[in-house]
Amino acid sequence: MRKKIVAGNWKMNNDIVQSKALIEGILSKKPETTATKIVIAPGFVNLQAAVEQTRDTGIIVAAQNMHQAESGAFTGEVSVGMLKGINVNTVILGHSERRQYFGETNSILAEKVNTALKHNLTVIFCFGEELAERQSAKHFDVVETQLREALFHLSESDWSNIVLAYEPVWAIGTGETATPEQAQEMHAFVRALLRNNVGETIAGQTSILYGGSVKADNAREIFGKPDVDGGLIGGASLKADDFLAIVNAMENL
Repeated sequence: MRKKIVAGNWKMNNDIVQSKALIEGILSKKPETTATKIVIAPGFVNLQAAVEQTRDTGIIVAAQNMHQAESGAFTGEVSVGMLKGINVNTVILGHSERRQYFGETNSILAEKVNTALKHNLTVIFCFGEELAERQSAKHFDVVETQLREALFHLSESDWSNIVLAYEPVWAIGTGETATPEQAQEMHAFVRALLRNNVGETIAGQTSILYGGSVKADNAREIFGKPDVDGGLIGGASLKADDFLAIVNAMENL
C-alpha cells in the first residue's frame, strides 16, 4: 500500500530560533495520530536540533541534499555519514533548484541515489519539466529521461526506499500551479513508466508526491487525484498553520 506523505522543504530559510519555533508550532497543533507521514527538511545547520526536538513525535527530519562521495576533499559539502551520525535517515535529491543553480545532472544524481541507498537512507527524488519544455510538449520525454537515467538501474529491493516527487519547475515559487488534472496526468504517466520498467509491484507501492505551489486551498483537490500520494511543500511549509492545513487535507481524504 502506498504511503501518504506531506513533506516540507524549508530551503534556505529559518535560523535556529525560527526553526525551533516552527517545529513547536507544528507539534502543538498536529494530530496525535495520523496516517499521513509528516516530513520536514530544515537547513543543514538546524538538522540535529530538529531531530532532537521531534524525537518520538512521528515527524521525520530530512536533509535537503547530500554529496555523492562518502568522504573526501569536498569543502562545504555534507556526506551520508554526517547525516546518519545525527540520525537523519531521509534525504531530498534532485530538486529543481539543485539542478538549475548547482549543475546537478542525471548522472550525478544517480551516484547520489546509490550512495544514499547503500546506507539505507530514504530518498525523496525530485523530477520535473521547465516551462519551455511543457510548452513544446516535451514534458513527458524530459521526465522519462530524468527517471530513467537516475533511477532505472536500481534493483527491485532498492525501490522500497524511494519516494518520487513531481515538481513542474514552472509552478515552483511562481504562484502558478499545475491543475489537478495536469498533476494526475503526469503522475499516471510516471506510474505507467514504473509498471513498464520496474514492474507492477513497484508501480503500485511507490508514493508519488506533487510539488508545485501546493497551498491549503488547493491541496485537497490535488491530493484527491488517484495517483497523487501527497505533496512536497515549499513556501507553505514555513508557517505551521498553513503546513498543517495541507497535512489535514491529505489526512481527511
